[in-house]
Amino acid sequence: MKYLIVRLSFFLLSSFLYAQEGKEVQFTSDRSRVDQENYPDAFILSKVQNQVYFIHEGIEVWCDRAIFYQTDDFFKAYGNVRMKQGDTVNMTSKYAEYNGTTQFAFASEDVVLTTPSNKLTTDSLFFNRINQEAFYRSGGTVKDSASTITSEIGRYFMDQEKLSFRQNVKVRNPEYNIDSDYLDFYSEKGHAYLYGPSTITSETSVVYCERGFYDTRNDNGFFVKNSKIDYENRKLEGDSIFFDRPSGFASASNNIKVTDTINQSVITGHYAELFRKKDSLFIAKNPLVAMKQQNDSVFIASDTLMVTGEVDQRQLSAFYDARIFKSDLSGKADSIHSSERTGITKLIREPVLWSGESQITGDTIFLISNTETEELDSLKVFYNAFMIKKDSIEGFNQIKGKELYGLLKNNEIYQVNVIKNTESLFYLRDETTDLMGINKSLSARIKIVLEDQEIVDLYYYTNVDSDTYPSSVFPENEKKLKGFNWRGEERLTAKSDLFKGRDSLVLPKIQGIKEPEIYDDFFEGMRDLNLNSTLKESSLKSTTEAAEPEEKENKKPKAPQKLQKLKAIPPADEQ
Repeated sequence: MKYLIVRLSFFLLSSFLYAQEGKEVQFTSDRSRVDQENYPDAFILSKVQNQVYFIHEGIEVWCDRAIFYQTDDFFKAYGNVRMKQGDTVNMTSKYAEYNGTTQFAFASEDVVLTTPSNKLTTDSLFFNRINQEAFYRSGGTVKDSASTITSEIGRYFMDQEKLSFRQNVKVRNPEYNIDSDYLDFYSEKGHAYLYGPSTITSETSVVYCERGFYDTRNDNGFFVKNSKIDYENRKLEGDSIFFDRPSGFASASNNIKVTDTINQSVITGHYAELFRKKDSLFIAKNPLVAMKQQNDSVFIASDTLMVTGEVDQRQLSAFYDARIFKSDLSGKADSIHSSERTGITKLIREPVLWSGESQITGDTIFLISNTETEELDSLKVFYNAFMIKKDSIEGFNQIKGKELYGLLKNNEIYQVNVIKNTESLFYLRDETTDLMGINKSLSARIKIVLEDQEIVDLYYYTNVDSDTYPSSVFPENEKKLKGFNWRGEERLTAKSDLFKGRDSLVLPKIQGIKEPEIYDDFFEGMRDLNLNSTLKESSLKSTTEAAEPEEKENKKPKAPQKLQKLKAIPPADEQ
């Protein structure tokens, strides 16, 4: 006879109760037998009407069948297993084992762990009751009220309501998806900390970062390492980015960059606010916009910059010490306003423009571009128009009038028309540059033709009054027309002059996001397995991982550490 069935005389209504004083495992079973040959020193417990029941220091276990090693306080449970710890943990599986000495549990096959805030499903789960931590490494899924999270490796810190996910982490929400290498999730508040390459994807935006925080309940967060947000037609980058998806608002600090992918413009600065629903952008702290125009670029810098309007209807406003620079063309004004729809760039309040060596001023200056080719083709100066160019040796050549209209090609002025009460003053020189005299003229209109930024023809129209005087008899105080204001020291000759003379910035220190925790080995102190455990010591490999996720460059991703699927074989039914 291969086994001995021991029927205990105190069976009552097919129920069996075994209890010991102290902290030993206690149990109740409808049926009990022993099989010394196959399961020495063990009780084989079975369900008849009621499931087998174990209790030990606040944890309760129900199952259909069990092998209980009383001396070791160790049991293996089979069939419809349910493990319950107070009101906080309820776990079901097809198989589980529990060691009362170490308070270490293992469950496999259709494992479901439910807490008040979430539900975890996996193939295999380890549970350390002393530390109140659960761990899986064969793939798992966690669901809370808002999201579903999957990963290859997961660790649940129950006292903190914290889950740490590693490898191929995916958060799925009706409004967005998160993909990451490493994510710490606090289930009570729905807070997620992202480490390593991570993306948050929604219908209207894609966020990328390598360190960030996201509030999954309120759908907003901030990101501090290699961060960027891609909208439909704009990309925002910065050292620190705040993002609120429902409102479509984002702000960035320090070394920000905004790329308009449709219009091929780039704006840099050190603080930005972006309003997606209004299609508007605000940038401060040395903002600089670079706009492509055919084979050239226009740069505008100011104290503050705003961009509003939809694609092809953009309105740019740069104000307070606004500056513009283009090859062979530069200027300054209190504010600069540019419209994509009209192709007009306005320089307002004390504007000055330099085309080659010529300075142009007036109350307001318009630069006009062809809306189809985006090439600058003309300019207009309204009220008190004044054009000045230094003479080759002494003095200044000058033209003034009420308004000025210029035509440009390849960024150079080739024709100028000055109208209404025009005056001019020119130093006339022969081919040897000797001064022949100074000409002063009055007329209703002046037309100037230029080649290579030099005047080749002058035309005066209507009521012309013109005289040429020897330099020696020309009064010194008449050598400058009324309203003369030479601003040559302000001229921008290089792109770097866009910020010349501005106060230096002291950028705020980015507070950052806390470093990921370095966790102790989950199996520390748990490797002394019971000899009858389904697990082997080799199954309890170290799970300690570095605090900082691996950099994506020059690194090969680690293959997920899949736990071999364990199918525990229950004992044969009692004959």
